[in-house]
Amino acid sequence: SVGINIELPKGEKRNKYVQDAICFRYFFTRKVMLTFASQAYIFLPGGFGTLDEFFEIVTLIQTKKVKKIPVILVHRDYWEPLLGWIDKTLYQDKKAISKKDMNVYRLVDSVEEASKILK
Repeated sequence: SVGINIELPKGEKRNKYVQDAICFRYFFTRKVMLTFASQAYIFLPGGFGTLDEFFEIVTLIQTKKVKKIPVILVHRDYWEPLLGWIDKTLYQDKKAISKKDMNVYRLVDSVEEASKILK
C-alpha cells in the first residue's frame, strides 16, 4: 500500500499499514493524486482533512466525474455517527441525496475486512 501524505506544521504520522509513502506540500496536488491514481479509497479515522477527502471522493463518484471504485470506511465506531447523520439529515429530512448515493461507500470494522472486499 502507498500512503499519500501531506506536509503539515504539526506533522502527519504515517499509518502503520502503509508500506511506502509519498508526501505532498499542497492539498490540491495530493487530492489530484488521491483521486485519479487510486483503485480503491480506504478511509481510516482522521480529522477535517480525512472528512474533506471522503466527501470529495463520494461527490465525484455521485456526479460521475470519476469512475465508481470501492470506497471503504474502516472502524465502524468512528464512522457510524457521521453516516447516521448523512442518512437522517441529508437523505431522510432534507432529501439532498438519494438512497443510491449512500451505496457508494462500505463500512467495515477492520483492515482485514477491507482487504477481503478488495480481493
